[in-house]
Amino acid sequence: MSSKDFPFQYDIGRRRNYVGRGQETQIENIKAYVCQPPFPTDKAVIVVHDIYGWQFPDTRYTADIIAAEGYLIICPDFFLGKAPWTPNDHWKNFGDWLKHRDPMKVDRATDIVIKCLKQQYNIKKIGLVGFSWGGMAVHHLMLTNPELKTGVSAYGIIRDSEDRYNLLNPTFFIFGEKDHTISKDQVTLLEEKLKEYCLVDYKVKVYPGQVHGFAQCKPEDMRAKDVPYIEEARIDMVEWLNRYLMF
Repeated sequence: MSSKDFPFQYDIGRRRNYVGRGQETQIENIKAYVCQPPFPTDKAVIVVHDIYGWQFPDTRYTADIIAAEGYLIICPDFFLGKAPWTPNDHWKNFGDWLKHRDPMKVDRATDIVIKCLKQQYNIKKIGLVGFSWGGMAVHHLMLTNPELKTGVSAYGIIRDSEDRYNLLNPTFFIFGEKDHTISKDQVTLLEEKLKEYCLVDYKVKVYPGQVHGFAQCKPEDMRAKDVPYIEEARIDMVEWLNRYLMF
């Protein structure tokens, strides 16, 4: 098998023991992880998990980083109780598994979360960050939901639709140069089409030498040569959120 037969796969390292600073809660029928910022805020970021689900330590680690910058963070279970992928699952079954977890069918869950953020937490501005599977969901939502003021899609794009470039609000696309799931040609096409069709701010950035999942690494899983690019991606992500949510 070649790398193209393993969509969204990456080395999850030793990150399974990270607990997170936030708490688990329930929003109607959706379980969610919520992390409060160090000071009161009316800004929130919805974090969309990857195939490993809403409880995956990588996702919570990154969510906590964003929360520390002054955002209320909520990471809902966009699988709605369906089992996430695990390293022990067989990739030959991935296609069937994905049919029941479509990243383009997250609209209703997102609306429920937005309603909760506004009514329960008095949030005024909401952004979106997603990784891999979640990056695809972010791309979709930034085309369909005007209430989301900005989005960051990390190594995940919609590929099977021609109507995927007219973003409603500013969106930042993060890619690794050595991502086996997204080719250089796909990134180039995205840039060309956004330049042609997109009427709002956008940014596409490729980080040298980085693989799928690089921006979520905890310190113990970072290789020394990758640290500058991982840290750069996180700084870029937070600066993008700040630009469109904080000011």
